[in-house]
Amino acid sequence: MAFFKPEQIANITVETGTKKTKYSLLKSIILGFQAGAFISLGYLLFIRVTAPLTGDIAGISTILGASLFPIGLVLTLIAGGELLTGNMMAVPLAWLARKISFKQLIANWSIITISNFIGAVFVAYVFGHVVGLTETGPFLEKTIFIAEHKLEATFIQAFLSGIGCNWLVALAVWLSYGSEDMTGKILGIWFPTMTFVAIGFQHVVANMFVIPAAIFAGHFTWLEYLHNFVPVFLGNAVGGSVFVALAYYHAYKKNLVLTETPAHKSNVAMMKRGGM
Repeated sequence: MAFFKPEQIANITVETGTKKTKYSLLKSIILGFQAGAFISLGYLLFIRVTAPLTGDIAGISTILGASLFPIGLVLTLIAGGELLTGNMMAVPLAWLARKISFKQLIANWSIITISNFIGAVFVAYVFGHVVGLTETGPFLEKTIFIAEHKLEATFIQAFLSGIGCNWLVALAVWLSYGSEDMTGKILGIWFPTMTFVAIGFQHVVANMFVIPAAIFAGHFTWLEYLHNFVPVFLGNAVGGSVFVALAYYHAYKKNLVLTETPAHKSNVAMMKRGGM
């Protein structure tokens, strides 16, 4: 499996983050909806598989569910999608590299937040509520248990949990950019994502599914959800922007122009031919 070195991944991430801000509004909305739905389907899979596990086999539910959840991020990064938590790493790195403006960064985050929310709530309402996949028997109990656990966290707990989550998710995205083939990308995505789920960190887009699913079932309120959304959003932003984007910007900023990633090779060749 061919892969890139970290300094090369930094260049690829800058280019990707820059490209994300130049998508049309319609493209961003469509891909944002897809990503929100994909993450939610991964969470729905988690609930459907782990909820019936009781008794002696209940102990394996956490690791089993965590090993299944990453399908949502795999679909997002390989099939195509714009996920807020990934953009909280790639777009800030492009900004730090002075490829985009801060206004473009905020605009991208805003559009993707809204479209991720629509995709997640669509899955929660249509498949969870209307079809009833999160509103019967052990599946309802599991959904309520998860939502309650997330909502009972204090502001600082949710904030710090959000940092831990997106430190890992952003690294999963980073690793996916570092592989040239699908198998390498899937492996790079799978293990950091599985880790954050097994630990129990909070992911703002995943919460857009599971908490509304519990609300549609008649539990909790949208105001309670808002009190969770804000600290988790901020924590995810810090995890991706500071612990990954800012850290690797300072580690590899001297390589951002000089590293010959595939996208830079043609430019370097042209510069040499021109005597520059």
